[in-house]
Amino acid sequence: MVTITDVLPGSRAARAGILPQDILISINGHNIRDVLDYRFYLTERCVVLTLHRGAELLDVTIRKGEYDDIGLEFATPLMDGKHCCANRCIFCFIDQLPSGMRDTLYFKDDDSRLSFLHGNYITLTNLGDRDIDRIIEMHISPVNVSVHTTNPELRCTMMGNRRAGKTLDYLRRLADAGIALCGQIVLCRGINDGAELDRSMRDLAELAPALRSVSVVPAGLTKYREGLYPLSPFTPEECAAVIAQVDAFARGCMEKLGTRLFFCADELYLKAGLALPNDEYYEEYSQIENGVGLLTSLCHEFDFELNFMGAELPRVLNRTVTVATGEAAYPTLSALTARLMDRVQGLEIRVVAVRNNFFGELINVAGLLTGRDLAEQLSGLSLGEELLLPRVCLRAEGDLFLCGMTPDELSERLKVPLRFVPNDGAELIAALLGRKCGLA
Repeated sequence: MVTITDVLPGSRAARAGILPQDILISINGHNIRDVLDYRFYLTERCVVLTLHRGAELLDVTIRKGEYDDIGLEFATPLMDGKHCCANRCIFCFIDQLPSGMRDTLYFKDDDSRLSFLHGNYITLTNLGDRDIDRIIEMHISPVNVSVHTTNPELRCTMMGNRRAGKTLDYLRRLADAGIALCGQIVLCRGINDGAELDRSMRDLAELAPALRSVSVVPAGLTKYREGLYPLSPFTPEECAAVIAQVDAFARGCMEKLGTRLFFCADELYLKAGLALPNDEYYEEYSQIENGVGLLTSLCHEFDFELNFMGAELPRVLNRTVTVATGEAAYPTLSALTARLMDRVQGLEIRVVAVRNNFFGELINVAGLLTGRDLAEQLSGLSLGEELLLPRVCLRAEGDLFLCGMTPDELSERLKVPLRFVPNDGAELIAALLGRKCGLA
């Protein structure tokens, strides 16, 4: 049961007499624990809501369209608190954060509801048989799972949880029930690579076609690992070997299943000094949120937009702009911006690679840039009319860098307007030209 915090004026719930602070117990006899129960059981065209109002128990009947909302609001989007992670993973990035950052950054979520609602990856260790039954009953799909290894004993060790091996059985139950799955393997050097990676890929491939894709991503290692499990980064040669290993297995999957199924993160290619695969390789880009195909997608969209604009592209534009990015994306952005400058006379684009001093030299992705590093390394430079930054270096609300600095504070320190650009080729070209996307 959950407390109703507000009732929208004029809504079906308001017309039915439901009030703020009423406690919702059930819908059509089904107990309501959270947003998944609420959304699932609210799809009936006639719903009977059982409520507590003080000491009174009452039923309210509402008739509605199948997917119509009735106008109730709750304290949180999940209707209760987030489920905290019960693991102690040897590679956990949150354990590698420095002290003194905002409190929310230290919260470790492992919530199956966020997997469905927002695409978060979960480990399954917080779930029991009842939770799996609910996922199957409601056909909650897809479910994104951080697998890491299919060796039960090794998974327990890597995740610091004695249940981690047993919960691998849930993958088969979900797959057999037709629940779509996406997987993730965070690869730790000398631990779940090599023969263990082969085993994991073989075991996971047996879950197809319910298993849609799996990303293979190297563990992110910051400079704040004192007292933590000793992990070391992959060498360029080892990155190339991982790619070859995954590609060889993926080719077999393509022959048998019609999909590669397993994809390596861009980071492995960049560190190995290998060219990124082409657009077709990534199929539907189902693992792009894990940094798989991110740069290829950007290049493909950039080229498409450049060709699409054709004669609409200005021949002359008196504009100077700076693009700041992480060291990983620097070569790609330098190449893209050079192509645009070749087409537009007078357009000067300066691309700057920003070192990640905040987290350490092993972290080179744009999404972990901080306002502090940007301010220190760009101060004193001639930045032109605008400074373009990757949108992913801000939190979802768009108001803070990881270090706690605001965009306004950075803009004031650098004395230049900021524009935050998503990982989208058309958006990037528009920003470079000083336009809004899609407008001439």
